[in-house]
Amino acid sequence: MGKVKIKKSDIWIDMTPMSDVMVLLLTFFMMTSTFVKNEPVKVNTPQSAAKLKVPENNVLNITINPQGKVFMSLDNVNYLKATMLGMIDKWGISLTPAQQQKFLDETQFGVPMDKLAQYLSLPQSKMAEALAKEGIPTDSIDNGDGTKGKSEFQMWVDEAMNSGEDMKICIKADSKTPYKVIKAVMAELRSMDQNRYQLITSFKETED
Repeated sequence: MGKVKIKKSDIWIDMTPMSDVMVLLLTFFMMTSTFVKNEPVKVNTPQSAAKLKVPENNVLNITINPQGKVFMSLDNVNYLKATMLGMIDKWGISLTPAQQQKFLDETQFGVPMDKLAQYLSLPQSKMAEALAKEGIPTDSIDNGDGTKGKSEFQMWVDEAMNSGEDMKICIKADSKTPYKVIKAVMAELRSMDQNRYQLITSFKETED
């Protein structure tokens, strides 16, 4: 009796649905992910057991490094542009379109206003190093008649808070930053009636 030959057939699996799902997942993660930009001035925040959530949008971040120098950043580029334009108009400083764009592309700012144009003219590779040596002045400005006006720090805060109604303030200081410097920054905010702000810390698990 002869053997019955079984006809072999190729197995074909339609991968189209799987490809569609992969593309959808990839698109979802790309749309919902938040990319962290590199900050020229980094600080190691002190630890705390508090678990309060830090605001994610429309935040004015005030960073104070261990040397007591003050820097700022704004996550909303539209608010950042309005803040920049307000400050250069108030100080009568002229920036080229290229310098303005360079300011908006940076993740942090913090140089005295009289050095801003010079700072923005530096090559990109040297800007981070130059920024770390400066910092926003917190000393009150002499009005010329024996009285003291706002500091550059307070002017930046004013412009930032006026750029959007829903702006929030966060202070992020290094664990080695002298407390008197942090206290001075908070005192300047209070003198402007800016009494609502958050101190950013690293979460520390409590021991049993």
